[in-house]
Amino acid sequence: MNIRPIRTSADYKSTLKEISVLMESDPDLGTPDGDRLDILVTLVQAYEAKHAPMTPPDPVEAIKFRMEQSGLSVKDLEPMIGKSNRIYEVLSRKRTLTLAMIRRLHQSLGIPASVLIAETVAG
Repeated sequence: MNIRPIRTSADYKSTLKEISVLMESDPDLGTPDGDRLDILVTLVQAYEAKHAPMTPPDPVEAIKFRMEQSGLSVKDLEPMIGKSNRIYEVLSRKRTLTLAMIRRLHQSLGIPASVLIAETVAG
């Protein structure tokens, strides 16, 4: 099967190309190509976890992303955060989210509570 560890950026890029080719052929599980794809994906995941760990998003950025994603306006956030001036304070990082706001944002927008309770990055 001749599979090697991913140690460099070049190894990583090469492995991603090979994964792409294998994905296009859509190999069945348990076949040599299917097993190769499974192993290569595992190696890429390990490399990415070590070299490019994903950090959770900032609460304000998560709210802005969900607003953009869902086409929401400031007015749409009023039931969750309060009047528009309070929303602008939250979005500009001048006011932190309260527990009640976090609960309502989580329930209404589906933003994970763990993201909303994280420390807000100073803007």
